[in-house]
Amino acid sequence: MRKLIIATLALLLPAVGFAAGGHVELEKADIDLNDQASLQRGAKYYVNYCMACHSLKHMRYSRMADDLGIDDKALRENLLFGDAQPTSMMTNSMRPADGEVWFGTAVPDLTLVTRWRSPDWVYTYLKSFYSDPTRPYGVNNVIFPLVGMPHVLGDLQGVQEAIVEEHAGHEPTIAGVELTQPGSLAPEEYDNMVRDITAFLAYAGEPSQMERRKVGIYVLLFLGLFFIVAFALKKEYWKDVH
Repeated sequence: MRKLIIATLALLLPAVGFAAGGHVELEKADIDLNDQASLQRGAKYYVNYCMACHSLKHMRYSRMADDLGIDDKALRENLLFGDAQPTSMMTNSMRPADGEVWFGTAVPDLTLVTRWRSPDWVYTYLKSFYSDPTRPYGVNNVIFPLVGMPHVLGDLQGVQEAIVEEHAGHEPTIAGVELTQPGSLAPEEYDNMVRDITAFLAYAGEPSQMERRKVGIYVLLFLGLFFIVAFALKKEYWKDVH
């Protein structure tokens, strides 16, 4: 079953009931872009749960497969749906007009979400849904109040309830969430899944970053060697100058 997973959607309505905490501390995603297995799992989760609604329109399937070490057979069997081809861009199947009807706004492309929000924000967001009967899809989010999307990983994570703090003379605030009904994944398994998705989105936001970092190391080594040679040349040139 294909579902959307991440959204930066909100129905911008006046706050009703509880207010979210003023400054929510983000959890550390601790992603490792050198962990190819994590990136491969993240790609699988994203394609199977996200791309019904959220595109990565600047990414091509074949580029992703080459970068992440996914062979052509695995790509075709596990990551290509409908009439998509390896050379196709990773676009979604939802029409913008449908997104506006269902969610109140066009569903965003998520290519740059980790660069715009940060990996820690995406990781924390995916862990911060809680039950809220006043919302259209029955859920809200601690770091994105009045979120417009459903919690599509709810069956995996389970049901979370808000931890509410009362303040005299002020609206109650949400200090966090607690798991009240377990899902099909243990909390640690769910955290790992969300971390893999976050890592994949961080890769998609800048596919060349790992190559650039490798090249950067060689550039620094070259500059260090060149400095030694230049310094030795300078000493040799000026040794007889008084």
